[in-house]
Amino acid sequence: MSGTEQATARLKSVQRVALALLVVAGVVNYIDRATLAVANPLIREELGLSIADMGYLLSAFLWAYAFSQLPTGAMVDRLGPRILLTMGLTLWSLAQLLGGLVRNFGEFFGARILLGIGEAPQFPTGARVVRDWFNQRDRGLATGVFNCASSLGTAIAVPLLTYLMLSFGWRVMFVIMGIAGLIVSALWYALYRNPGDLALTPQENAYRTQGDPPGQRTKVTFREWKLLFRFRTTWGMIFGYFGCIYLTWIYTAWLPGYLEIERHMSVKYTGWAAAVPFACGVVGGVLGGRLADILVRRGVEPLKSRRYPAAIALLGTAICTVAAAYVSSNALAIAFISISLFLVYVTSTCAWALSSVAVPTNCTASIGAVQNFGGYLGGALAPTVTGLIVQHTGSFVPALVVGSLIGAVSAGCYLFVVDQPITAADMDAASAKMGILGVGANPE
Repeated sequence: MSGTEQATARLKSVQRVALALLVVAGVVNYIDRATLAVANPLIREELGLSIADMGYLLSAFLWAYAFSQLPTGAMVDRLGPRILLTMGLTLWSLAQLLGGLVRNFGEFFGARILLGIGEAPQFPTGARVVRDWFNQRDRGLATGVFNCASSLGTAIAVPLLTYLMLSFGWRVMFVIMGIAGLIVSALWYALYRNPGDLALTPQENAYRTQGDPPGQRTKVTFREWKLLFRFRTTWGMIFGYFGCIYLTWIYTAWLPGYLEIERHMSVKYTGWAAAVPFACGVVGGVLGGRLADILVRRGVEPLKSRRYPAAIALLGTAICTVAAAYVSSNALAIAFISISLFLVYVTSTCAWALSSVAVPTNCTASIGAVQNFGGYLGGALAPTVTGLIVQHTGSFVPALVVGSLIGAVSAGCYLFVVDQPITAADMDAASAKMGILGVGANPE
């Protein structure tokens, strides 16, 4: 790849606006996810819930989010990021408002399901935006920027939500965040445009598509979406991301509770102590994308530049999580947790960057969402499994060991990702082979 095409001033402006809006939306997304975890003790006391009940509530969002990924990615590829993210932002913000009005476990469970459905378009949208507006050699850093919103949002969430909760109560905290999301929804719809909405020049289109496989199509079909599951790369991404998000959600859902219950820190101190590891995750997310771009520019094949760092970083996360579980010093525990989150966000960014080079353009959000489905099956299990283990053993240590083992196995699954992208011709060949050999045929 020569890398000679450059973005025009107009494209750079579109890129900056798109990434800024994605980061803001992503930050709100993750702050909203964290409200339940931060308010965990107060909600349990007011509603009379057990630790296991909180695990079920935390998982309600995650199960809804995971299964919503399957249709959402294809919807983003067909209807475009502008419409889908606007709809998602609006729904999840209304769900967050409802969270401040609930009276019992059942109502809270329903609000969390709506939150999961609404948040589903966020990251598939980001993957499609990067594929639409950035050259292949620039997509890693762009992916790191939008993906770092997850760790940035969580880092901001703990101190911000702790302040709002202690100042106004946990119910008002939910309502404030719901209103903030509705404002971001209006901004996204007003400012973002899909490529088809603008009259792009040949130079601008050449920059956007340089290095992509030939035979690109505009919109995904249901048949193409189904064909994704017939390639090894898809399954490697699904199972690899399973462990990444399992480990991420142990920390996202239980880090404040872990520091309070296992490490005996005060609620006020926990807000700041929990923010440090997620701030490290911001750095890891951006640097992971930057690393992928550097490797591509030095001649490494795009898929290799993403899958190998993803696997190595995920294995490192597993090792550091075990270390955090067994050290006696609180400072050392936070240090190991910080390294874990730095590395797991390297994996997360590289995983999302894979979606921008692994498949034809019209399947970008679809493959990203399918990967995210696998990830959030792991994410949905993590809070519940962790809560049950802690309730039965009285300690977080066994739960962290289980998470580490899952992460280590998932790291090896990135070996299933092949080094060459799936092309439109591969999709056509797979479709033809299905017609001849039946549903069980393997196109690889």
